[in-house]
Amino acid sequence: MRPDTRWLILVARILLAVMFLMSGLQKIADPQGTQQYMSAMGMTWLTGVFYVGAILVEIGGSLSLLLGYQARRGAWLLFLFMIPATLVFHTHFADPNQMIHFLKNLSVMGGLLYVAAHGAGALSMDAGLERTAAAPAPRPVVKRVVNQ
Repeated sequence: MRPDTRWLILVARILLAVMFLMSGLQKIADPQGTQQYMSAMGMTWLTGVFYVGAILVEIGGSLSLLLGYQARRGAWLLFLFMIPATLVFHTHFADPNQMIHFLKNLSVMGGLLYVAAHGAGALSMDAGLERTAAAPAPRPVVKRVVNQ
């Protein structure tokens, strides 16, 4: 028996998005701690700009995945964001925890590439907008006027 893949794709998008949404919200909740951590990892210039950029990408990209709106673009945005984030924060391989984070990020990047390639699925705003655009235009109602 083949499962209904519409729901599996929706759950996959939600699971991908949760990590980024929680990370973005955590950054908003602790701006000083986040920027101090960024500085400690070698990001000593434009920390404020990178901080705001990370929040915008993580919150915007996660909402894109959650809603399935412009999901391919959101997935690409998050994928590209993860490349420098992974290389800056998770390449101290002598620390087993950092190796796990590095591999986790690679796996998440794979999921993002899947969304970028195949889209958000049937249960998404993207699919709803496509259905609306493909629907035939309503026929005008013509009333017949009878002269008396």
